[in-house]
Amino acid sequence: MKYQSTRGEAPVLEFSDVLLAGLAVDGGLYVPTDFPTLKPSDLSAFSEMSYAEVATKVLTPFVSPSINSNELETMIERSYSTFRHPDVVPVRQLPTEIGNDRYLAELYWGPTFSFKDVALQLLGRLFEHELSRRNTGVTIVGATSGDTGSAAIEACKNRDGIELIMLHPRGRVSDVQRRQMTTVESSNIHNVAIDGTFDDCQDLVKAMFSDLQFRERHKLAAVNSINWARVAAQTVYYFTTATRIAGPNEQISFCVPTGNFGNIHAGYIASRMGLPIDRLIIASNHNDILTRTHLSGVMKIEDVEPSTSPAMDIQVSSNFERLLFELSGKDGSWVAAAMADFRSSGSMKLPKSVARHLRDLFDAGQASETEVDQEISDLYETQKEFLDPHTAVGVNVIRRMKSLNGPAVVMATAHPAKFNSVVEAATGVAPPQPDEIVGLENRNERCVNLPNEVSVVMDFVASASNQ
Repeated sequence: MKYQSTRGEAPVLEFSDVLLAGLAVDGGLYVPTDFPTLKPSDLSAFSEMSYAEVATKVLTPFVSPSINSNELETMIERSYSTFRHPDVVPVRQLPTEIGNDRYLAELYWGPTFSFKDVALQLLGRLFEHELSRRNTGVTIVGATSGDTGSAAIEACKNRDGIELIMLHPRGRVSDVQRRQMTTVESSNIHNVAIDGTFDDCQDLVKAMFSDLQFRERHKLAAVNSINWARVAAQTVYYFTTATRIAGPNEQISFCVPTGNFGNIHAGYIASRMGLPIDRLIIASNHNDILTRTHLSGVMKIEDVEPSTSPAMDIQVSSNFERLLFELSGKDGSWVAAAMADFRSSGSMKLPKSVARHLRDLFDAGQASETEVDQEISDLYETQKEFLDPHTAVGVNVIRRMKSLNGPAVVMATAHPAKFNSVVEAATGVAPPQPDEIVGLENRNERCVNLPNEVSVVMDFVASASNQ
């Protein structure tokens, strides 16, 4: 398997180099030069296999020849042994009033109760394997809107050869999300609160990676979904979910609460590998740049307005570049020019062919804060079950999708306990709190507050990387 940059000017690499590189040196994102394909017989067999077995089958082509199948299988088994549910990603049916044949895939049974654990538990082990093989270390720099941070910290704490610096937007993550990051005592973990938005944090990370001298000196690596390994690992639960719900060759749709576009892009990759997907549905809150882009063919940045679903408070969805690359016929020159113009002008008009291809597989919808609250309230009133606000966005959007063929699944991205105050305000009842979350209240927090200034943040990263 070889990987190329979406902007066409970076070297073609194998998996292990892509893993450590994160962002390509030309500012693009790495994608496979070709996608592996699975036969219908493979998909049928998945319904009888464990999650770890499916993951090994799906991911082996992506990591070869850097990692052999036996090594990968061991890392996968250890990664998913940390999950609290034997299915890793269990599926349950939604009430019929939401729609016939509608389901919820619970992605949040990992160590930090977020879907980010599915990829990051494996990513931490992939890093450790490769760093040990090369006898070297890295400084991982990441940005989080809430859940990536805690999942990355859990995956990388106390691991040899890794210093992890995680940036989050100050005051724009939930209390539980913040404490899951800042109460970790491991000396290789460094939390930074930035005065700004998630987009600001993400831009700071990209600026550091774009400074090639700084990047090389401090051996920067990425855990955000700019790292291809994150997206690859997330493709697995589309296969396991589909083969447990749909019949052989039956089409299925997925509705995905969408911020940085990594989760739903993994669904796109699954479709390219042969999974019969009818529609991939982008579910946005009021920060709905992707829904507006789908409708109008114009991607235009607007001000980020805080919401109860902070992981979706984004206007620059990094992984959308990967999709634009594929939909443009892998035109790296166009992608590079279009992304540069988008970042300078704040707007991009998609070519008609790209906009048409986008609508061929994707749908999109938006849910207001009022609709999110109502969705959380309604499910509790009828089923005595809780939704986190991100998942509620997806449920509300799927409720309005009437023309889908076959079953449809909402990807439930976080445990409702991570957004206790929002859920309680909507239902009048506090969701049950896992012991791991309750225990955060009395722990000391370690976090540095920094301004949204790249030079200041780079000085901090340089200091942390030398410890």
